[in-house]
Amino acid sequence: MKQRIVILLLILLLGGSFISLWWTRANKPIKPDDKKEVVFTIHNGESIRSVAERLQNQKLIRSSVAFFLLARFGGVANNIQAGEFRLNPSMHMNTIAQSLTHGTTDVQLTIPEGWRNSEIAFKLTQELAVPESEFLKIAREGYMFPDTYRFPKNSTAVELVKFFFDNFNRKIGQKEISLAQEKNLSLNQLIIIASLVEREAKHDVDRPIVASVILNRLKLGMKLDIDATVQYVLGYQPQEKSWWKKELTLKDLETDSPYNTYKNAGLPPQPIANPGLEAITAVLNTPKTDYLYYVADNNGFSHFASTIEEHNQNISKYLNK
Repeated sequence: MKQRIVILLLILLLGGSFISLWWTRANKPIKPDDKKEVVFTIHNGESIRSVAERLQNQKLIRSSVAFFLLARFGGVANNIQAGEFRLNPSMHMNTIAQSLTHGTTDVQLTIPEGWRNSEIAFKLTQELAVPESEFLKIAREGYMFPDTYRFPKNSTAVELVKFFFDNFNRKIGQKEISLAQEKNLSLNQLIIIASLVEREAKHDVDRPIVASVILNRLKLGMKLDIDATVQYVLGYQPQEKSWWKKELTLKDLETDSPYNTYKNAGLPPQPIANPGLEAITAVLNTPKTDYLYYVADNNGFSHFASTIEEHNQNISKYLNK
């Protein structure tokens, strides 16, 4: 009898030692020296078991079973949040579990093509609590590249502007600058024209031809007569809740501003919005045309003309005027 008790105690002791060793090993980092960050996403409604298995599959923890037990019985499971987290293989399992309860590290924002800086600033204030005035003070119109971004929650205005501008420099490099120079355009002139194209042409198929109209009129010294430049000057419209007034009046077209291309020949001083890659590429790949006019129909498609007579016919045909 005593022999059986001794054997049972030895088994329990050995079993306890094995579990202790297993647990200690499971909590250790997979690669203590590897601090390269990995974005780990937890989906809404995802189970702890699924999270544990994916953490192991991505080689962030040693044991999904150990993580599940820690989360389930360590008071962590109910506090783990959905979202994106920056983890690395040098983290202990317990540290990873705690990190998943502290909120996501990034806020994902999509900035559409053609937004002006004021629209971006308002969005950043809503999502990241960055004061609009701080962003607008340093943001450069036309160079806050439209894209989907993941910003750290505690980003400052300076850091956000750098995110946008770095992305611009990644997308618009020496190749694009060289192509612009072949058209006798500086980088800033390229972006100004692209911003006009972005606001004026709603469909990709029209953008290169709209760009050709702008270049043709510039070459002849004609005023551009572009509605979007007046919309830019007029700014936010409370009744429409929009930064771009829909229906311009004759009085609007007389607005005194260097940006008003109905009153001033040549390009506006700076871009009027932040163009996307399609609009910029459209300017760089402009076909040779003799078009000097265009009008958009009710579906947003542009119709082009070489003479004022043809243009007036298009207005009558597509706008019933």
